[in-house]
Amino acid sequence: MGEFDEGKEKFVKLVKSIDPSVEVVIPVTPSRGMFLISLTKSGQRKFLTVSEEDILDLPEDADILKKVTSEVQNALAAI
Repeated sequence: MGEFDEGKEKFVKLVKSIDPSVEVVIPVTPSRGMFLISLTKSGQRKFLTVSEEDILDLPEDADILKKVTSEVQNALAAI
């Protein structure tokens, strides 16, 4: 398992817990320390940038989880 796999899996579970109909696409590797994540629902797409540190810390850090949850909720509200 790659170093980001656990965080990516946690991110997908987080999105699906908010809205199971959202399709999530996460790049294999970060670009300039950021992941550009695609969230698609009903043909509408929103991009969300999440730092590689946040993805790595997501499974273990409650503060990061809370921050990323808020960012996901805001992005999904826009679609």
